[in-house]
Amino acid sequence: MFKSLIFFARYFLFWLLYFAIDRFIFMFIFHVKLRNIPFSEKLATYYHALRLDLSMVAYIAIIPLLVYTFWFLSNRKNVNVGWIKKYNMVLVVLFSIISVINFNIYREWGSKVNSRAIEFAIRTPNESLASSASSPIFLTLSVLLILLGIGLYLNFVLVRREIAFAKAPIWAKIIVAILTLGVNFLLIRGGTGTAPNSQSMAFFSNHQILNHASLNTEWNLMSSVLANSKVKKNPYIYEDQKQAELEVENLYKVAKDTTLSVLKTARPNVVIFILESFTADLTKVLGNEDGITPNLDSLAKKGIFFSQIYATGNRTDKGLIGSLTGFPTLGTGSIVKWPEKMQKIPAISQKLYQQGYQTSFYYGGESEFDNYKAFILGHQYKKLIDKNSFDKKDMNSKWGAYDGLVFNKQLTDANTAKQPFFSTLLSLTNHEPFELPVKYKFGSTDNIQKFKSTAFYTDSCIGSYLSEAKKQAWYKNTLFVFIADHGHPLPKATHEVYEPQRYHIPLIFYGDVIKDEFRGKNFDKTGSQQDLAATLLAQLKINAADFKWSKNLLNPYRRNFAYFSWDNGFGFIENGHALTFDNVGKSVLYNSKPEDAQQTNKLLQNGKAYLQTVYQQFINL
Repeated sequence: MFKSLIFFARYFLFWLLYFAIDRFIFMFIFHVKLRNIPFSEKLATYYHALRLDLSMVAYIAIIPLLVYTFWFLSNRKNVNVGWIKKYNMVLVVLFSIISVINFNIYREWGSKVNSRAIEFAIRTPNESLASSASSPIFLTLSVLLILLGIGLYLNFVLVRREIAFAKAPIWAKIIVAILTLGVNFLLIRGGTGTAPNSQSMAFFSNHQILNHASLNTEWNLMSSVLANSKVKKNPYIYEDQKQAELEVENLYKVAKDTTLSVLKTARPNVVIFILESFTADLTKVLGNEDGITPNLDSLAKKGIFFSQIYATGNRTDKGLIGSLTGFPTLGTGSIVKWPEKMQKIPAISQKLYQQGYQTSFYYGGESEFDNYKAFILGHQYKKLIDKNSFDKKDMNSKWGAYDGLVFNKQLTDANTAKQPFFSTLLSLTNHEPFELPVKYKFGSTDNIQKFKSTAFYTDSCIGSYLSEAKKQAWYKNTLFVFIADHGHPLPKATHEVYEPQRYHIPLIFYGDVIKDEFRGKNFDKTGSQQDLAATLLAQLKINAADFKWSKNLLNPYRRNFAYFSWDNGFGFIENGHALTFDNVGKSVLYNSKPEDAQQTNKLLQNGKAYLQTVYQQFINL
């Protein structure tokens, strides 16, 4: 019975070899860029490519597998499957053409063939032909012939024309059929883990070209086409585009481009803690909750506290991008789903790396989740620590290593790091299902108690981290930044997704590097998570002009506003007046000052212009 499955083992081997050869040719063509990269790292490309290669083969195998299952459950002894060879031949020709297009696209654009390239060829064929005129014709034809030749030969040698079925009870056949289809589905998805397949699964190196070599060309193109089908047209057109852009431009205009200088040095070490679900409602200083975050509350009183900051969205991927790049949320979309676009927006890490900082990112979970890894390695983080960096015995949480282990790992590494360094820590323990390695401080009867307890644990890890850090030589020259990735309905369980309080989060600057006169200072004007980038870079005297969606919170002349969005709605807050709007129902959901009709209309207009403009920029990236 199982002999018939050997057919599919050979079938998978055929396609894996074809993709490996395609990858080898890609690396050979761009060998000059790979010259100074260790051979072992080049070789690792093939290992890290396997997950998406297998996923692509599983997609290709869907039709043959369904036909196989039908015949397997019937009483046929032998089945001629010569049509599968022809099916493969068509795909080999198609994939070979895609590959040579990819080589030439990569040479010009530095990115793999994607939906944008296909759309460009369809919409402007004359310009596409003109662009391709500079492509090396001989090399292009040679590569095409090599891929066709090898692909067709492997198809002839490895893929058989006939499948023989052995006799077996129908119940056994049903079990085998279910298992076979199930395994194929898991290969498509990428396993049973929390993170399904994404481009990040292939990213493993600080050398972007190796990440691109590892990324399966056809899988990436398919993913890009499917994703791009959702963003071809701006769904948020409320007014003339130029007028909307002008309104947004006015929001960021300042009478004077200046800043309060709050640091003793313009070149400190910087450590950013992005705290999972650390809503303002967890704290005493903002949410009037006792005993949950004593360390964070203490830091707010000893450092620089920004008390009216709002997250840009309601998920970690949005908070990560908002905090580190200043890029806003997109309503129903998230830029992390489009790595080609995401790589075009600037990040704090890139700026600091260019200034000689050692850059690192620490996360106890799967860095491939939601394409985090593609963002991290694509924005000059030279060191990535994730769940794969910890022992299996430390993987006691569904999401990965607990915050205490991750914080300690960064602390240990900082002691030997060259200064100045820039580290980002993304916590995870304060996430459903709220698991802990210690006793639940507030009980574990319900999610509210668990949520408070996991928040208390993360807060205690912050306290322990700082106590140990104070003993280190680098501490006095380090700025610590604490910000939440997004808010949360708990612990109060009274705020709907469209209410501004759901997005209210803490932002704290802390450390001996802060001037004495600013310690304990509370800046209570409205601001956004997006504003961290411009604010931090201004203190480091680094130009932040390309962070167009981020404003300097320490510029006394800036406008005091914040924007946020969820799946189909947005919120806009300015000078204490908050309004949220439902894009589907076209109605105002929340208005903190309905009596002020003029300001209400202004906020609504600003919010619409903001969402329309940022989404249009996203499309144009």
